Amino acid sequence: MSDQAEAAAEQLTKRDFWDADEPFSLFAEWLADATESEPNDPNAMALATVDADGLPDVRMVLLKDFDRAGFVFYTNLGSQKGRELAANPKAALCFHWKSLRRQVRVRGPVDPVDPAEADSYFASRPRASRIGAWASRQSEPLESRFALEKAVAQYTARFGIGTIPRPDFWSGFRIAPDSIEFWRDGAFRLHDRIRFRREGAAGWHRERLYP
Repeated sequence: MSDQAEAAAEQLTKRDFWDADEPFSLFAEWLADATESEPNDPNAMALATVDADGLPDVRMVLLKDFDRAGFVFYTNLGSQKGRELAANPKAALCFHWKSLRRQVRVRGPVDPVDPAEADSYFASRPRASRIGAWASRQSEPLESRFALEKAVAQYTARFGIGTIPRPDFWSGFRIAPDSIEFWRDGAFRLHDRIRFRREGAAGWHRERLYP
C-alpha cells in the first residue's frame, strides 16, 4: 500500500471512530477486529466489583453475549464476584486488545439474566464444562487437586450420559452500561478517547476526552 493510500485508510478509520453516534455498533466492529487479531480469547474482559468494605476486586472473565441491553457473563453465584454483585449490583468492565492497541471501558448497574437465557447458554457448553460447573465450589478453599478431581468424577457418574441441568447456583449477569469509553493508541501518548454516556430515553451523549 502506498503512503497516500495508508494515510487515506487511517483518515477513514479516524472518521468512523469520531462519527459513531452510539456505542454498540462501534463495539461490535472492534470486537470483530479483535476476533481476527487476538491470539487468545478476544472476548476476555476484566470485571471489577467491590466487597462489603468498598474494596475493589478485579478478575478476568469471558463475555458471552452482548446487545443494546448490555454485556453478559456467567459464573457460580456463590463465587466472590457472585456474592459481591448480589450485595452491590454495580460493576465495571475493561477490554484490552493489545494487538490492536485498543481498549474499551464499561460501567453500569448489573441484573441477573433471565433463567431461560441462562439455561440456553448452559446447554451450549461442552459436557465437561457443565460437569465442572457442578463440581466446583468456586472461590471456596480447596484442600487438594484430588478433591476437585474426585468431585468431577462423582458428578460424571451421577449424570452418566443423560442431560446435565443447569445448577441453581450457576447463572449469568448483564451489565447495562451507563457509560462506554473507547480508547485508541496514538503517537507520543496523544491517544484518541471517546466516551458515550447514557441519557435515558434521549439516547447517548458523546464527548471527546483528553488523552
